[in-house]
Amino acid sequence: MRRFLASLRDGVGFDILLVGAAMVFLLAMAGLPLIYNVLMSFQQVDMFTLGSLIRPWAGFQNYIDVVRAPEFWMVTRNTIIFVFFSMAGQFVIGFALALFFAQNFPGASTIRGLFLVSWVMPGLVVGAIWSWILAGDFGVLNTILKSLGIIQSNVFWKSDPSFSIWAVVIANIWLGLAFNMLLLSVGLAAIPRDLYEAAELDGANAFQRFLTITLPMMRSTIGAVLSLGLIGTLQQFDLFPAITEGGPANTSTVAQYWSWQMSFQLYDFAKGATISVMMLVLVLIASIIYVRSTRHEVRG
Repeated sequence: MRRFLASLRDGVGFDILLVGAAMVFLLAMAGLPLIYNVLMSFQQVDMFTLGSLIRPWAGFQNYIDVVRAPEFWMVTRNTIIFVFFSMAGQFVIGFALALFFAQNFPGASTIRGLFLVSWVMPGLVVGAIWSWILAGDFGVLNTILKSLGIIQSNVFWKSDPSFSIWAVVIANIWLGLAFNMLLLSVGLAAIPRDLYEAAELDGANAFQRFLTITLPMMRSTIGAVLSLGLIGTLQQFDLFPAITEGGPANTSTVAQYWSWQMSFQLYDFAKGATISVMMLVLVLIASIIYVRSTRHEVRG
């Protein structure tokens, strides 16, 4: 005990104590529920066996049933569309805004701060706002598009099967735009200005400087942004119940919302856990990509 108290005084033991407390918290709040969820995906779970740990063993039957479900391929298609176009929109627009605000014109910091409003707002609030914007009868988006002559009649974004998934994509792009812009702005700020000055003296135009300096120097930042964007998009849930509720006819249902429907609407907890475990594999892949993209920065 005397040696332990001495280690606390010299700081080494105190550091270990803090790390140990954090590890215990993560194990209790994240590790054990994760193990419980994976175990549930291999069992037969209903309302009567939900409270017990030992249940009838199902093996891979839950995974087979999920893949054979009639809506599986539609949900997979919707998830791919939602993830790819959300990430693409957030990254492209976020990169453009980061480059724009990197010019340091008067008021740039104030305007950039206004973009962070979307990042700090709760997802359900953002979903409610965009539900009004995308309303077919009185929505602001339809009014703007008709005034510009892009559409002639109202588009029912939330109830039309051809547009329902895109309604959530638009809202999610707006929600994650500030996060992408912020991280990319940090990456741009880390690039030495003298590199651009030397390239400009050599006769390189703005596009050439972007291709030869900006993109190579931001490779790790871009990898981290895309990896975190994939994880965040796969975790996005709030927008779906607020805007489309997965409808009409599952045309806007994605994997994370389907998992929630299975568990808390149909009470098929095993299938819901199975879908979440399948998503977990994708998140792990994105996490590995993120760690690899930032490895040399940690070493350097």
